[in-house]
Amino acid sequence: MEIERVEVPAAADIEFLHDRLYEFNVDATGLDDGRLLTFLVRDSGAIVAGLHGWTWGSSAWIDVLWVGAAARSTGLGSRLLEAAEAEALARGSTQMALSTHTFQARPFYERHGYHVIGLLDDHPRGHGQYTMRKTLTPTAR
Repeated sequence: MEIERVEVPAAADIEFLHDRLYEFNVDATGLDDGRLLTFLVRDSGAIVAGLHGWTWGSSAWIDVLWVGAAARSTGLGSRLLEAAEAEALARGSTQMALSTHTFQARPFYERHGYHVIGLLDDHPRGHGQYTMRKTLTPTAR
């Protein structure tokens, strides 16, 4: 078998890989409650903000939280985060985690009760990437 380098992979190929890894994880843990966690904000059909992640096994992960420049500092990011936390709680999650680079949103997440639990230095070069976590309780939202 030959290894193929793919410069721009098809979304379906990436989804295939994620699905196979999820199947492996389910087999290894017995936990089969994984669900995507996505919220979008549109203006005239165009996405102006959104959050995407997942819940699985009493945990939630935020993969992406993005607010377009025109909508920043309006509270929209906070509303997205709060919506995701509320949905994660409703699904039985007891914690939420994410990563953010040193030049991104650490103070924003700290204001919302997240704490740094790890730092990957020089990722990307000259910067770092924090892993952050928040314990979810019905009153933590």
